[in-house]
Amino acid sequence: MADKITAPSAIDDILAEHAGLETQLSDPALHNNPGEARRVGKRFAELAPIMSTYTKLSAARDDLAAARELAADDASFAAEVPGLEQQVEELSKALTDLLAPRDPHDSDDVVLEVKSGEGGEESALFASDLARMYIRYAERHGWKVEVLDANVSDLGGYKEATLSIKSREPSRDGVWSRLKFEGGVHRVQRVPVTESQGRIHTSAAGVLIYPEPDEVEQVQIDESDLRIDVYRSSGKGGQGVNTTDSAVRITHLPTGIVVTCQNERSQLQNKIRAMQVLSARLQSLAEEQAEADAAAGRASQIRTVDRSERIRTYNFPENRITDHRIGFKAHNLDSVLDGELDALLDALGEADRAARLAAE
Repeated sequence: MADKITAPSAIDDILAEHAGLETQLSDPALHNNPGEARRVGKRFAELAPIMSTYTKLSAARDDLAAARELAADDASFAAEVPGLEQQVEELSKALTDLLAPRDPHDSDDVVLEVKSGEGGEESALFASDLARMYIRYAERHGWKVEVLDANVSDLGGYKEATLSIKSREPSRDGVWSRLKFEGGVHRVQRVPVTESQGRIHTSAAGVLIYPEPDEVEQVQIDESDLRIDVYRSSGKGGQGVNTTDSAVRITHLPTGIVVTCQNERSQLQNKIRAMQVLSARLQSLAEEQAEADAAAGRASQIRTVDRSERIRTYNFPENRITDHRIGFKAHNLDSVLDGELDALLDALGEADRAARLAAE
């Protein structure tokens, strides 16, 4: 398998593309087109791990061939052969993994929505806990987080919140590659702050996530399909943060998708940002509808925010987190809610990779 993938017929296209991108990046004229410069830089960064591994593999193969040749005349070189053979095998496997089919959106940034569900005020408080968890995780990875909109409950929870999460540097494994498995219903078991008898309650919140590429492809949006409302921005607890009607809500009537944005300073800026998010959502929806086998797409991430339809449970009395899709369990819920999600996300990624390889 590794020999097939690393053969010249399979790697030549990657080498040619990388050389072409390198030439483009060295052209001063590229910097006059920021959008194209971002696209070229992003693709160059995606190919960097492949090129690095291929270069190491080529050098290891040369060293192995030289050691075998020298061993024929000098037995002392024979001792180097097993180690070099192992190195070639490991690098071949690594290159095979890098060249395997992957999600085309893995390097994209994301828009993430959190919505409260069953459980009233407790569900809204849990939704805010989830939003904070993703914000803390993003901060740990040096990503940029922007709260595009938040509907705050009486106790300071989130009835719904929309976050934009972006990596600061182009990368093969971007925000989407790490957070794409988070869409679905999240269930919490704990004693609510509103519970006077100390009883454990179960409630739920939903997470919806979709990729937001640097350059959203052209999506045809008919102005007559939009209802645009403006209103006064508000902060946590209902505190006014703007004395003008600068917040914008856009409803796409054919699909029922609603996008709101109040983070920017002016109504025009909020409208532009909301249209960008709407375009990304419509693009994501169109892609999923075009792929009949994409059963886990946007429409099925949250069918109903119901306790029975859950991907994960957060059990506070036992400090336990359970992901029901892969049977993952850990007793470090406090750390997870503080943004330490890597062990869980690694397990989800490995399960997805194994499923993709099994399906080939």
